[in-house]
Amino acid sequence: MTGDFNIRDSNWDPNFHHHSIHTDNLITITNSLGLELSPSSNPGPTRYTNNLCDTNSVLDLVFLLSNNARFGQHSLYPEIQKLLDHIPLVIEVGIKETSINISIQSIKKDSKEEKSFIELLIHSVENLNVSSTRSREDLQNSV
Repeated sequence: MTGDFNIRDSNWDPNFHHHSIHTDNLITITNSLGLELSPSSNPGPTRYTNNLCDTNSVLDLVFLLSNNARFGQHSLYPEIQKLLDHIPLVIEVGIKETSINISIQSIKKDSKEEKSFIELLIHSVENLNVSSTRSREDLQNSV
């Protein structure tokens, strides 16, 4: 679970020296879902302000399933922030290498099967009932 929680708290923002009751509520909810706050691999502000009277802050948080090896830490990418005041958070997901069996069914070009398929297709199109077709949408539905 990730997002802009708009909660400033000393638990995740070292530049903020207060604790919020909203933090306790958020932690209670995430714990009930089996989630834990994910530390960033490169900690820093997630929201940058344009207001000189305000400070940059950590408002965007990531909560991950506890003891889940497929999800690593998340990273902050301030260099690709663009025009937004929040920076992208990226989570690498480990995908187990596996073999996927794929079967492909095809008709050999210029075979009897191809000729039969094309004849059947032509016959089906020729016999389409388009007498009640009044619009492009009607034609699309018929096809």
